[in-house]
Amino acid sequence: QVELTESGGGSVQAGGSLRLSCIVSGGAYNGYCMGWYRQAPAKEREGVATIYTGGGSAYYADSVKGRFTISQDNAKNTVYLQMNSLKPEDTAMYYCAADPFIYCGGMLLRRDQYTYWGQGTQVTVSS
Repeated sequence: QVELTESGGGSVQAGGSLRLSCIVSGGAYNGYCMGWYRQAPAKEREGVATIYTGGGSAYYADSVKGRFTISQDNAKNTVYLQMNSLKPEDTAMYYCAADPFIYCGGMLLRRDQYTYWGQGTQVTVSS
């Protein structure tokens, strides 16, 4: 059973940075489609960035392009989301998602295409 554990959330002022981590444990697959999603109060969960751990380009939502970077460390089974130039509208619960059965290089999957989800980590950006 694959488990995802997020960390790195917190409270920062606008313009600040945070790095989220998502550790993948319990799986034995060659590659995963990994995604970061976020959900603000009273809003739908939206895709932020995706990467395929077996190689390929990343996907970024327009709202975070140029500010967020998704990366991986396969030796640590960890995917990161580096968030720079944070804005108050980035405030949300951030979730890590994984699926070992779909290739997602350069594209965003639907939420229901991910098999595994983490519990989330809160990011709060104050103005």
